[in-house]
Amino acid sequence: MADTVAESAPAPAVLRHAEEVMGTVFSFDVRGGEPEAVRAALEEAIASLHRVNEVFSTYRENSQVSRLVRGELTVEECDPEVAEVLELGAEAERVSDGWFSMRYQGRLDPTGIVKGWAAERAARLVAAAGVSGVSVNGGGDVQLLGVPGPERPWRVGVSDPLRPGGLAAVVSAAGADELAVATSGTAERGAHIVDPRTGRSAVTDLVAVTVVTPQLTWADCWATAAFAMGSREALGWLESLPDVEALLITAGDEVRCTGGLAGRLG
Repeated sequence: MADTVAESAPAPAVLRHAEEVMGTVFSFDVRGGEPEAVRAALEEAIASLHRVNEVFSTYRENSQVSRLVRGELTVEECDPEVAEVLELGAEAERVSDGWFSMRYQGRLDPTGIVKGWAAERAARLVAAAGVSGVSVNGGGDVQLLGVPGPERPWRVGVSDPLRPGGLAAVVSAAGADELAVATSGTAERGAHIVDPRTGRSAVTDLVAVTVVTPQLTWADCWATAAFAMGSREALGWLESLPDVEALLITAGDEVRCTGGLAGRLG
């Protein structure tokens, strides 16, 4: 779980909005831009989240993904976004050597990639309106674009899974035009991450993995895959990925991190 830490500053105009959708809350923090254009872009971004829920929800019998699973639709008959997400998910499976998976109990289930992808896309829709900065927090995973104000980078607090209410770290987006922070773990939702090799809940020494990388789509996937791997294999794998830093916390309160993470803290 992560929270955007908004710095006080003689900053551009601020527009904030929280939207309940996809079983969670998406929080928008938008800085600058022409007010009418920004509000129109925000409405478009919110509508896109609801459309994603309609298309991809595995809980809705008539969603395109549910119909695709039942064989009532082909990928070509679905909205183009379905093919896009399936291609991204296949890439995540390849890069993670199968530790990230779009299958659950033998059936197609792109849930693990959809939320991060949808939040990133929503942030980019708002950014296109000419804002100076935007933060979109989708259920604790955050996509940051631009800056909240002059000389003021976005900062994201990473919750401590072993000390409720405390922070394990604060990530700074200083010097980055875009940055994403995603956490997978057991603190908020219990043992919900599946080991794709067994089909059962992943049992590892980890309680949380936080990944920092430019795009939330990948940050979310890599955090999930790394948690399923366990700390020893995950740390080496995360180190091998370009533009990726990570913080791993074990059940024994051991903190492990990639070599470049210190440059992102502050």
